[in-house]
Amino acid sequence: MNNFSKLLRSAALSAALLALPLASRAQSQAHSASPANSGSPIHFDVYDRTRIDTWQWFAAPPYSETYDYTESLLRLSLSQRIHHWDWQLELAQPAMLGLPTDSISSNAAQGQLGLGGTYYGSNGNNNYPAAAFFKQGYLRYHFGPDKTLRLGRFEFFEGQEMQPKDSNLAWIQTNRVAQRLIGNFGFTNAQRSFDGIDAHYGQGAWDVTAMAGRADQGVFNMNGNPELNVDIQYLAYSRFQANNHLLWRVFGIGYHDGRTGVLKTDNRPLPVRTADHHNIRLGTYGADLLTSFQAGHGKADFMAWGVLQSGNWGAQSDSANAVAVEGGYQLNHLASTPWLRAGYYRGSGDNNPSDNNHNTFFQILPTPRVYARTPFFNLMNNQDTFVQIIDRPAKKLEIRSDLRWLKLVSSSDLWYLSGGAFDNKVFGYVGRPSNNASSLATFSDISADWQTTHNLAVNFYYGHAMGKSVIGGIYPVDRNLQFGYVECVYRWGVSKKTSPM
Repeated sequence: MNNFSKLLRSAALSAALLALPLASRAQSQAHSASPANSGSPIHFDVYDRTRIDTWQWFAAPPYSETYDYTESLLRLSLSQRIHHWDWQLELAQPAMLGLPTDSISSNAAQGQLGLGGTYYGSNGNNNYPAAAFFKQGYLRYHFGPDKTLRLGRFEFFEGQEMQPKDSNLAWIQTNRVAQRLIGNFGFTNAQRSFDGIDAHYGQGAWDVTAMAGRADQGVFNMNGNPELNVDIQYLAYSRFQANNHLLWRVFGIGYHDGRTGVLKTDNRPLPVRTADHHNIRLGTYGADLLTSFQAGHGKADFMAWGVLQSGNWGAQSDSANAVAVEGGYQLNHLASTPWLRAGYYRGSGDNNPSDNNHNTFFQILPTPRVYARTPFFNLMNNQDTFVQIIDRPAKKLEIRSDLRWLKLVSSSDLWYLSGGAFDNKVFGYVGRPSNNASSLATFSDISADWQTTHNLAVNFYYGHAMGKSVIGGIYPVDRNLQFGYVECVYRWGVSKKTSPM
């Protein structure tokens, strides 16, 4: 604890000299929305995020589980709207500074000791990796309001097809619905893009969105240029019913992983998985609804989300499911409008590693940290019961704290981590043995996001996990985890008029 406190104090002092961006919904809008101006200025935008991370992973001596490192992500983009067309070109330049060189255990069950070990191993065991790559480049045609067709390389965020004006609905959509299954993995330093095509067709209260694309490398690998042999297809219908304050969506996702030489992560014995060179082909079909309405002196809210999954998991047949139910109440009569929320999530696990059925819910290509703010778990084979409070003591300051009780749904399955394919050499998800236990951890955290000026945001985060029997079976020396960071996010943009066309 003393070592961690010293590292966190050092990180906080250093962060005063750094500048970086909010990993939030504003990022998706800044890089995905078309320019509102129907003239022809060229927009130049700068996005700079610098973060100092401090880890104390579950102890695995003699390897280092306590360390810190610095992340830097610079994104430079040009965009323009010309009549019915708009385009964007964007360059990303991620860099990692001071990654730990001794945070990957030779014990396969213990593996990488936090994201420092993950970044180090994903970049050729380089503790100062850096690269520059083509992040986005697309051309989009506007047939009319809410009717577009886009082709090229772009970021994609499922679950945000409509933009509700109600602030509570917008927060729930961004933080409790969007990117559960497909996102840009925005918390990581190289992030994720797709090469493909997408289209929107809507009219006010409803929207149809379709997308087909191939995932690009990136996330933990600093080189985000190459494509992966991983494809997705997405189709969704969304509708806002103003009379009963209800926003709902139905959707389907097709997923194909053709990296047949990559070892799949599941609960089958290693020789069986090594012999399985079949593709993964899954269909995921789901719906969600959310509502927020006046109730007494405040606002109540409710959210439900669920999916069914089927297809082929390599040589196995696949059948899985996941469901989430949440509700809350915001006290609007108090100056800081505190918002109390609670919820339950369950993603199915596999009870029999020896049969021909795969029943573990597969999270596809998400942004996992939206739902696991200290990223030592994800939504696969997981049961998550939580309470949270969100408070805004000042107009530009949001404070949030969560308390979570985490369990594995099946003690015959694995404890899963990470967020999907990011390299042609590794599967992208990590699984660690449960040792026939199911109790994972009790987890609490607190964050403060402060928009200090129009251009600069400063964010603070601290999370603590008390590992239970699953973690104790792998890390018997110390089953406690701590993670914290300080980050600065800087945004700047300028427009320059061009000659009339």
